[in-house]
Amino acid sequence: MTGFLDKFKDNDSEGSEMVEERPAYEESTPETDESDSELNRVQDTQQEPSSRSDIGISSLMDKRAKLEEAIDYVGMMIGNLKEKRTDLEKEIEEEAVDIKNLKEKLMKVNEYIEEETQGIQHLTNKRSAVEKEADDVSGMITNLRDKLSGIESVVDDEGNRIKNFKESRTKSSNI
Repeated sequence: MTGFLDKFKDNDSEGSEMVEERPAYEESTPETDESDSELNRVQDTQQEPSSRSDIGISSLMDKRAKLEEAIDYVGMMIGNLKEKRTDLEKEIEEEAVDIKNLKEKLMKVNEYIEEETQGIQHLTNKRSAVEKEADDVSGMITNLRDKLSGIESVVDDEGNRIKNFKESRTKSSNI
């Protein structure tokens, strides 16, 4: 163990130079080593700038600078991700609009098909009605033809009777 004032002594014994004071209990224990290193760090920060490298401040500052660069890079990545997300949102919105437009067009096509289907059904019904009417007319024509044939046969019969009557009258007048 060294004495309290022994630290102020110089190797020349002149006492012209000051030496750092350390506690007298300077034995190597983990607790004293940690507290000594903390004390040294505090004291070193108060000394001149060249001593900063001795306690690792410059490496700490380098680490801080690297961390700031990493944070800037992460920030840039976040910005890029936001931009990509925004682009994706725009693309999705454009697709949604396109799909909505296609859906509206398809709905119009469907309406057109339904109208055409109804129109064709209407035409089919109208054609069926016309066919029925044509069948009715055909039936009427057949009926009238039969009636005309009946009238014609009556007229022929009457014509034959008249002819026979005339012939019989001429024969009786000639007799």
